[in-house]
Amino acid sequence: MIRNGGQLLVECLLALGASKSFGVPGESYLAVLDALHDTPGRLDFVLCRNEGGAAFMASAYGKLTGSPGICFVTRGPGATNASIGVHTAMQDSSPMILFVGQVGTDMKGREAFQEIDYRAVFGTVAKWAVEIDDVARLPETVARAWTTATTGRPGPVVIALPEDMLTTLTEAPVLGGPARISEPAAGTEALTEAQAILSQARRPLLLIGGANWSEEGRVALQAFAEASDIPVVAAFRFMDQFDNGSSCFVGEAGVGMLPHVKALISDADVIFAINVRFGEMTTDGYSLLAVPEPKQKLIHVHGSDREIGKIYVPTLGIQAAPNAVAKALSPVKGDWAEWRATARKSYEASFDAPVQPSPVDMVEVSRWLRETLPEDVILTNGAGNFTVWPNKFFKFGPKARLLAPQSGAMGYGLPAAIAAKVAFPSRTVVCFAGDGDFQMNCQELGTAMQAGAQPIVLVLNNGIYGTIRAHQERHFPARVSGTTLENPDFVGLAKAYGFHAEKVSATVEFPAAFQRALASGTGAVLELDISPEALTPRQTLSQIRAAALASQKANP
Repeated sequence: MIRNGGQLLVECLLALGASKSFGVPGESYLAVLDALHDTPGRLDFVLCRNEGGAAFMASAYGKLTGSPGICFVTRGPGATNASIGVHTAMQDSSPMILFVGQVGTDMKGREAFQEIDYRAVFGTVAKWAVEIDDVARLPETVARAWTTATTGRPGPVVIALPEDMLTTLTEAPVLGGPARISEPAAGTEALTEAQAILSQARRPLLLIGGANWSEEGRVALQAFAEASDIPVVAAFRFMDQFDNGSSCFVGEAGVGMLPHVKALISDADVIFAINVRFGEMTTDGYSLLAVPEPKQKLIHVHGSDREIGKIYVPTLGIQAAPNAVAKALSPVKGDWAEWRATARKSYEASFDAPVQPSPVDMVEVSRWLRETLPEDVILTNGAGNFTVWPNKFFKFGPKARLLAPQSGAMGYGLPAAIAAKVAFPSRTVVCFAGDGDFQMNCQELGTAMQAGAQPIVLVLNNGIYGTIRAHQERHFPARVSGTTLENPDFVGLAKAYGFHAEKVSATVEFPAAFQRALASGTGAVLELDISPEALTPRQTLSQIRAAALASQKANP
């Protein structure tokens, strides 16, 4: 059958199993947009308002579903806007494919209008960056991109599409579905050695990460941890991958790491790290494990050989998929019951925090949400001090999910929530956003309205860039510069996009307002009145400033 490259590309995506895509239109890939005209209900195109928001949606979709999030953007500015989503997908290890329009092959190398060398620009950000010059090789390249995005350490692939390649006619056949690749399993000898090392421990710790867990893998890992009575710590923003209600779950190693979690990692004599990409946040700036040889015995399991030994030399490295390893583990026994029990008590105690000096007290709001939200809720957030509430004050059961950027990207939460509603329209999706964070991508409320994918958004409005103000007060106390916000009418803005919207001015008002939001059927934006003083759960803005001033006085 003769058709153009744009039609062939869409046929390839359908054959691979894609059903949703996100993007902003551009003249550089009109042939693809034309082909998508014929695929509603099979391969939908979610029309976004900015390429950064579209790329965030694709990244979040991949993280949530395990299938590559598909994103289409135009050349030049479209691609550079989308780069934030590519970076986030890489740091999150989320499968994603970004298709970028490109100038015609007859113009390349002349710095034509909006021309960019995508291999150079994305070569250090994406897992793979490639350009398709020959339409006959389009099926081959797209199939390889799908496999690359989903195997080993999942991640983003960027494919540049020259405009004339997309309009060239071809009879190239579509390949079948995605390649069937079995997960790499650990050898019996390696597993036996790992379990022997664990059995000799006095203070063992399971450290887990990654989003590419199957339900069977998570169940098997929990069964192993509970039968072995070993405490489990989740890597930065991966606490939704283990049932927080389990007696073995003891917290998250991430931003604002709690003292008991730091102590667990530092004091453990054996750390069994499964599916973890060791990073700055999970190791408290690489301080909890010595680089390159930790004092703790380290067993590092990962599906990618490039992650094992990248930062830390392990006692034992095992290249294997996490699910295969979890299902192959047998319980180990040791004299560490008190170690685990004490850690669990510290985790439970971490939910107790003082009354907040704020019209809306997020300690109480978080407690109410923990008790009220459905078991399959999906929470999302961007970046800022407000993320402590969904990240440290919520317990994720086996069906709940968290979409939060390991890249620390502001503006991720709302696009991620929209992607979650696109993927699972019937599930409750709640986005936590700071007032500064929300304004990074608040225009995507229009995307949500048009796509019928409307989450509930909690805008924690304290009138400042909270994280930067906290750092500012610690290092340059009482010298406020560039961190105070003058905000719009968030309620009016949300209503303009067809959302139910309310301002919540007191803690007592929140439950009823949230119930109205749930019942609205239009999605909702609830603006929460938060005092700048309530900058962290256990230390006020004034206390941070006073401590810094006292330190300056003592150490002039």
